[in-house]
Amino acid sequence: MKKIITVIGARPQFIKASVVSQALKQLSSIKEIIVHTGQHFDENMSNIFFNELNIPKPDYQLNINGKSHGKMTGEMLASIEDIILQEQPDALMVYGDTNSTLAGALAAAKLHVPVIHIEAGLRSFNMKMPEEINRILTDQISAILFCPTQTAIDNLQAEGFTDKEILIELSGDVMQDSAMYFKQFVKQPQIENLPANNFILATLHRAENTDNIQRLQQIVHALNTIHKTIAPVVLPLHPRTRNVLAKENIPLEVCVIEPVGYLEMIWLLDHCQLVLTDSGGVQKEAFFFKKPCVTMRDQTEWVELIEVGANQLAGADSKVIIDAVNNMLNRTISDPNELYGGGKASANIAQFISQHI
Repeated sequence: MKKIITVIGARPQFIKASVVSQALKQLSSIKEIIVHTGQHFDENMSNIFFNELNIPKPDYQLNINGKSHGKMTGEMLASIEDIILQEQPDALMVYGDTNSTLAGALAAAKLHVPVIHIEAGLRSFNMKMPEEINRILTDQISAILFCPTQTAIDNLQAEGFTDKEILIELSGDVMQDSAMYFKQFVKQPQIENLPANNFILATLHRAENTDNIQRLQQIVHALNTIHKTIAPVVLPLHPRTRNVLAKENIPLEVCVIEPVGYLEMIWLLDHCQLVLTDSGGVQKEAFFFKKPCVTMRDQTEWVELIEVGANQLAGADSKVIIDAVNNMLNRTISDPNELYGGGKASANIAQFISQHI
């Protein structure tokens, strides 16, 4: 039996791992060992996912969080290296673009353990984003790259990956698998006076926005204006964003709620009018639930959503954000060409792994 170590540590990775782990369980030839770095340590953003999504409890819990990028990545690398030496896996699998992703990949590559990267090939072309650095470096040291879209494969080809001894596979996007599967288990969050289908769902957490006070002020002004003049804005507020707003005394006049579990989040996605976000994953989730999206960033990895008219980039200018919301609000979103694989990504990934490790 082959053995794989899976490294996860942040909210999107829990969601992706839930469906891939289910697919791997159906193969008697693979044993999966889960390492949770602890990068997200808030109860609503960590343990709740294991409970809700039936992800197996981690075999290793590292509890590394609340430190600088360098300290977190370094401590994770050292701890994961110890686990690899103890477990002697046939491969190590990582998701996305977090510090946990890079630490896992580096630890494995230095010990000559093949790295499997799910959600490979994505590029925002903004090197100021820590996530961009993580995803580029992880792709460079991986042995198997599972790409969610043709755009991701095109990015790798442009970077010369076709000349490397590496396996590149168009798998589809496991986030769509999760959305389709878990929609049947959704839970309505307890929010007072929430209109049934007449609200805008917002998320705000990315460092390029929260660490730049001018950008943050512009975004909050837009959110407040939209809430008062267009439609109620419901914002599950990330703890780090809440702390910055309090420190800088920036008034947020929208419907602020605590971070929600994934099943509550997809209820909100399913019932909102529009999604307003700076998250990469939420852009796609809006599309999966056929909701128009406005992205408060200057670039996006998911360029195909811009191309099909499902998403509009608005940066951090309050007027541009408000105009984009008005432009996108009543747009009809469809997916006739199964842009992200139609919910078959996890099965594709599990089958490919079983044949190539």
